[in-house]
Amino acid sequence: MGHRNGSAVEPDQPGHFPLLFSPLRIGPATIRNRIVSSGHDTVMAVDGKVSDQLIAYQEARAAGGAGLIVVQVAGIHTSARYSSHVLMADDDTCIPGLARLADVVHAHGTAIFQQLFHDGRELMESDDGTLPVAYAPSAVPNERFGVMPREMPASFVGEMIGCYGAAAARVARAGLDGVEVVASHGYLPAQFLNPRTNLRTDSYGGSAENRLRFLREVIAASRDGAGPGLAVGLRISVGEESQSAEGLTADEVLQALGALDADGLLDYVSVVAGTSATTAGSDHIVPSMAYPAGYTAPLAARVKPVVSVPVMVAGRINQPQDAELILRRGDADATVMTRALICDPEMPAKARSGALATIRACIGCNQACIGHFHAGYPISCIQRPETGRELSYGVRLPASRAKHVVVVGGGPAGLKAAAVAAERGHRVTLLEAGRRLGGQVLLAQEIPGRAEFGGAIGNLAGEAERAGAKIVLATTADERLLRELAPDAIVLATGALPRVPELELADSPVVLTAWEVLQGAPVPSGRVVVADWRCDWIGLGVATLLAQRGRKVTLGVCGYHAGQRIQQYVRDAMIGDALRLGVEIIPLVRPYGADPETVYLQHVLTGEPVLIEPACALVLSAGHLSVTGLALTLAGSGIDVHEIGDCLAPRTVEEAVLDGLTVASEL
Repeated sequence: MGHRNGSAVEPDQPGHFPLLFSPLRIGPATIRNRIVSSGHDTVMAVDGKVSDQLIAYQEARAAGGAGLIVVQVAGIHTSARYSSHVLMADDDTCIPGLARLADVVHAHGTAIFQQLFHDGRELMESDDGTLPVAYAPSAVPNERFGVMPREMPASFVGEMIGCYGAAAARVARAGLDGVEVVASHGYLPAQFLNPRTNLRTDSYGGSAENRLRFLREVIAASRDGAGPGLAVGLRISVGEESQSAEGLTADEVLQALGALDADGLLDYVSVVAGTSATTAGSDHIVPSMAYPAGYTAPLAARVKPVVSVPVMVAGRINQPQDAELILRRGDADATVMTRALICDPEMPAKARSGALATIRACIGCNQACIGHFHAGYPISCIQRPETGRELSYGVRLPASRAKHVVVVGGGPAGLKAAAVAAERGHRVTLLEAGRRLGGQVLLAQEIPGRAEFGGAIGNLAGEAERAGAKIVLATTADERLLRELAPDAIVLATGALPRVPELELADSPVVLTAWEVLQGAPVPSGRVVVADWRCDWIGLGVATLLAQRGRKVTLGVCGYHAGQRIQQYVRDAMIGDALRLGVEIIPLVRPYGADPETVYLQHVLTGEPVLIEPACALVLSAGHLSVTGLALTLAGSGIDVHEIGDCLAPRTVEEAVLDGLTVASEL
């Protein structure tokens, strides 16, 4: 192990994945395997510094066997505060927290690097809600955030370069193993590289050599600051995929990488795709399940012959089999598996031991990882709510007294409750009325592009079974059966059913729920109107499904736009698919009524009617109502009863699984 502080650690033995679990030399550092957790904002920094929560989060990934952890971006200057929760390395007060983090990660044999960052014009928010001054090479606006930057004065350019070096020196003093200059996703160094965003006429603009000068000098300053004992790497988008003429192209980046490699100052290159500057380009920052596993590997393969140093690649690599294949093909030397480690921090250890069936695979839903980040909350995982909550739930505490626990309902909430309760030593029986586990996830996976979502149930069911929970299918729980089982506690996860609002209907029009469509109910030919109350993935997904089946579809959404309440990168892919299929989207409407030829909508702001005709059917995605009958029956029975998931209140899979964790942890 090549870290500066701590004892040497033996590299992993090859085992089932000989390339993935072979050590890799990166400059002066050696990582024990090729599994990398890349820099990703956890929203766990406090006042710009490392917190106990962030340390506990990263320790879980180190303990699980990751070879390298790259810590989230740290701003090198006060103008780099792109969000209210950014980690900062612009003064010496950052050193103690980074040192604590390094010591904890090193204790598990994992190397740790720190990202050095300036966003330039890519500003998301500020501490107080006012718009700060954004600095960039030139006054070229950002499309996605609507930011008009100020051109950096020449003296400020030099100051920024010095700040990279000073931040690298602080990282070295904290005892980390390396620094990574972030030139990816359209951030400041990429803005200097790009002839469409760098319109300068001084020595930092104009020719390709001049446009490369800023990044070249940043790398040199970082190398000087870090000293000979630290690795220095570069993260860069090999093509910004912006769907506009403004983005950096792969050829431009490859030319720059060849020149930088010739300088001999880099120890590795980390390859990604996309840009923060445009809506389409930003989808590649955290690609959803709409993208295939390892889809960026060909980009890394283009970099390999251009540089003489190890190449890492990120892009939906969520299983060790995929990682091993990328390494075997020679596309890259290390694989970035960040969300795989968010979803299952023990994935490396499980893969190394051959326990592949126990790996909780990321499904690319983006709900609680990047979704939380965009909402300003600490990241987590819908399948593993312990993530980000390591200080509260990182250790599964045994129950003080073993109880007989009956869980009613085999959806996500019930399965998580059963798994955690059994892990804690309780005797658990789970009763599911249907012949399959899964609840609403069985419907969710029928949405176009959402088949991978079904993997969540396989993962949760596996956890419950391995923990020793007894699962009984095709059994409806009632008061008589529950009294016969005589449990010490009952956990009700009975879910919800579709809500059907009151409508004015004339002459028996065809009105269906989204559930009925997904379950195979016949839908007439002609135009179908989908009325979407919550603006989530259900209405948008059903509209896309019907369009795929040849129907003309109008999607009327109650909010400002379709998919308003789902994570942006997921929403973008789904809206793009719907539009390509010809789905018409009408915002700010609610369903009012229907007859066999017309669907009547009402504008939510003006109250005016919006008529869709001819229309042959109305499909309702109007939310859900909790199934509470059993809870009402058991009220006052003296039995310890807990309601979780949609039975408690209709929400999403994330809240259902978290409910299961919290309730089972308290039994």
